[in-house]
Amino acid sequence: MSDFLTDPAQIERDSMSFIHRHLQKTWKKQELKIVERLIHTTGDLELESVIAIHERAVEAGLQALKQGAPVITDVEMVRAGIAKKALADLGGSAECFLGDPRIPEKAAEWGLTRTMTALRLNKERLNGAIVAVGNAPTALVEVLELAQNPEYRPALIVGIPVGFVGAKEAKDLLWQKQEIPSITVLGTRGGSPLAASAINALIYLAVGRTV
Repeated sequence: MSDFLTDPAQIERDSMSFIHRHLQKTWKKQELKIVERLIHTTGDLELESVIAIHERAVEAGLQALKQGAPVITDVEMVRAGIAKKALADLGGSAECFLGDPRIPEKAAEWGLTRTMTALRLNKERLNGAIVAVGNAPTALVEVLELAQNPEYRPALIVGIPVGFVGAKEAKDLLWQKQEIPSITVLGTRGGSPLAASAINALIYLAVGRTV
């Protein structure tokens, strides 16, 4: 065990330094924090090639966080991974609506998935919020549909659902909507840990954490 680092902070610093040395693209300083954290989460340096960050994403995300905007997630796994104490220090909270008791009946009535139904039933909460989708492509599609109405438009969409059915297409659709600031990982890769990591990178930037 003597050859292994056991200081968590040093491990993280060394990991980020390693990632930084191996990056192939030039990123803005604040974008770099998101890229590093996404790669750190996956242990995959090749992920860099499919990370897409809208030119206004960081600015929009930080402004929303500093104003106490909520982070709304598609599933509880994304919410669980968010740095909720640091988010609370900014006046915000992490929310997932899948526990809404109206969902089963409404999902059957509307012919929608549970994640789509949860968002539609609570669409008023999307306005000015940060939305993080890490699991369900259908949830991302629903957010984009709702966002056509300015009253339900998030400040930022972090859309990184994973899978071979609908995930790539949903993320392509998100990236085409350049009027809405977004962060995504194009293609089939993604998942709840990635969505939470991107959110945490923004939270740490907002509170002034350096790593």
